[in-house]
Amino acid sequence: MPTVRFRDAEIDCERGDTLRDVLRAAGLTPHNGRADTVNCRGLGSCGTCAVRVDGAVSPPTRRERLRLRVPPHDPDAGLRLACQTTVEGDVTVAKHPGFWGQHVDDDPE
Repeated sequence: MPTVRFRDAEIDCERGDTLRDVLRAAGLTPHNGRADTVNCRGLGSCGTCAVRVDGAVSPPTRRERLRLRVPPHDPDAGLRLACQTTVEGDVTVAKHPGFWGQHVDDDPE
C-alpha cells in the first residue's frame, strides 16, 4: 500500500488512486487559496492543482501535458496536475505558492 507524504501528513492509499482524490479524502487540498473553491473538479483543465511530486506515479497524460504548456505554467518546471496523476508507489508531494502553485522558485508550503 503506497504512502503519500504531503505537508505534515502521511496518507495510505491504493495503488492507482488519483493523487487529488487521495489528498481530498484526507481533508487536504492540492490547491492554494481560492483555487480550492474555483477549480475544474479534477478534469485537468484549470491547472490549479499543480504540485511537485517525487516518487512512483503514472506518466503525464496528454491533457496534463497540454495544460502545463499554458501560462502561467512552464512545461519545464517539473510540476504535475494532482487530478491527472495516479499513485503507483510511495510519493512526496509539495505545493508551491501562487494561485496555480506555479512559483517553483519559492519554497513549497
